[in-house]
Amino acid sequence: MSEDSSQPSWDPLPRDFYLPTARKVAPALLGHFLVRQDREGPCAGVIVETEAYLAHDPSCHGYARQTARNRSMYGPPGHAYVYFIYGNHFCFNAVCGPEGVPEAVLVRAIQPLMGLDLMCQRRKGRRELDWTSGPGRLCEALHITRPLDGADLCNAASPVFIARNPEVLKLRRALGPLVRTRRIGISVATHWLLRFYLDGSAWVSKRR
Repeated sequence: MSEDSSQPSWDPLPRDFYLPTARKVAPALLGHFLVRQDREGPCAGVIVETEAYLAHDPSCHGYARQTARNRSMYGPPGHAYVYFIYGNHFCFNAVCGPEGVPEAVLVRAIQPLMGLDLMCQRRKGRRELDWTSGPGRLCEALHITRPLDGADLCNAASPVFIARNPEVLKLRRALGPLVRTRRIGISVATHWLLRFYLDGSAWVSKRR
């Protein structure tokens, strides 16, 4: 994929975008931009795969109670929830719903857009299609780690945020259709259709 050398003016999605349940926010995020900013330079990609985790969902980290690990899920919407899993990678989520209701959307895959050289360095030895086609892979490619837990996704000065794509409907048509299916890597509530992806993107982690 060729990289656009121009520097876009990122417009973060507003706080009220995240107020609905994660069930609604997960498909709505498809086609918008995940942006990471650090001293090495900006990286960004189009969100092409998401999963919703709900407050009454036994597979949700906030299902039982609030802990130090999942505290961000209970906070205001429009913040990051970043956690470490399987002892080797991080996962990035967008917190949804009213404060006190633990819901979030896991971003499972992005289609690289900016910062391709950095992604290549961080995912050294992997082919381009494996840079960001999975939650752990995209966090490594964008250098998203636990210190970004709680970051404000609605602030363009934040080290990580989600930016509005003014042509999101056009992009969804180009990369569609939008597929709704079962989530991956969980052992309970496996029949819930809470994974969403744009089937035309080569960066989707796993097809239905």
